[in-house]
Amino acid sequence: MTTIEIATRDQLLAAAEALAPHIEEHRDQLEQDRRLPAALVAALTEAGIFRLYVPAALGGLEVDPGTLVRVIEALAVVDGSVGWCAMIGATGGIFAGFLPDAGAREVFAGDPRVITGGGLAPAGRAVPVDGGYRLSGRWPFASGSQHCAWLFANAVVMDGDQPRRTAEGAPEMRVLALPAGDCAILDTWTTGGLRGTGSHDFTVTDVFVPAHRTFAFPAGRSGLDRPLYRGPLTTWFGPSVASVSLGIARGAIEALCDLAGRKVPTFRQSPLRERVLIQAQVAKAEATLRSARAFLYETVDAVWRSVSAGAEPSVEEQHLLRLVGAHAADSALAAVEMMYKAGGGTAVYSRSPLDRQMRDAHAATQHIGVSAIHYELAGRIFLGMEPGSLAS
Repeated sequence: MTTIEIATRDQLLAAAEALAPHIEEHRDQLEQDRRLPAALVAALTEAGIFRLYVPAALGGLEVDPGTLVRVIEALAVVDGSVGWCAMIGATGGIFAGFLPDAGAREVFAGDPRVITGGGLAPAGRAVPVDGGYRLSGRWPFASGSQHCAWLFANAVVMDGDQPRRTAEGAPEMRVLALPAGDCAILDTWTTGGLRGTGSHDFTVTDVFVPAHRTFAFPAGRSGLDRPLYRGPLTTWFGPSVASVSLGIARGAIEALCDLAGRKVPTFRQSPLRERVLIQAQVAKAEATLRSARAFLYETVDAVWRSVSAGAEPSVEEQHLLRLVGAHAADSALAAVEMMYKAGGGTAVYSRSPLDRQMRDAHAATQHIGVSAIHYELAGRIFLGMEPGSLAS
């Protein structure tokens, strides 16, 4: 199956679900190696996963966000690390809408198998020079960096020894795209959760980046008048990150239900599923997960209808998207914790899927895209106040 053959949401979901046996085959290996195996990356690439947000004009699929979050969720049901790397690589395609046309074509149009990653923390210094910038810095959490062809790095633009300031007085920032070969990946990803994502640090030392491979952040505007690229770069990131958590939680409920049909607890004569407490915990986990999932999909689809009609996402819609992301990640974690506790002593062993799902669910909630601060910022809007920002 090629990316060109996949066009509809149903086809993409079917392609993602068809990868389940392949993912299961490599689960232990990716956990041990702390990265996705090359064969699995190739399978995800062939299924079109990393082209979901690449503009159609550049050979991408340019799907709606509701499709992307459903596809990522389906992958994360099988393994959280796979879902996470798929999410990072897939959402990176949105950068093509913010780069100048020449840069977007250089990064995304040359090879249909290209995968991108990087870091949006302003952890570098970009020194303006003739034709572009000289970049140095170190960025953490570069998920999937070892299988990426290009890495994006956010940096503070310098004016001599001091940051250049915007009209509002804030440090000016730009995102720069570099070939992965210009970056050094440091082996820093020794973690409990999402261990297979290879989210290492990477460094860049005095590398020239032409201006056409950069764009302003967070104030940059897309040059594409297409619904997916309207509004700020981060508009759809919250639900995308949360879709991994939704998948992990669904996998945990399935794992517990499978265990409950086989396990006979100590001092008991009947399977775990016969216990009233377990029945109630499964029902509560289902209600928790399904409610958060419905809120997320309802909101994503509503905002998509609005931007598809020609509007830009309003400030209220942007914060609502971040709210549903934070709420979904928290709710998914709560569901996983219920299933982990219901699994009893069996769940603590590394051979149990519940052990990995518990670790992965906790790690996923640490991402700034689903941070608890989004409750505060959205709450301010509900109270008729100015929302503020992550930096306020």
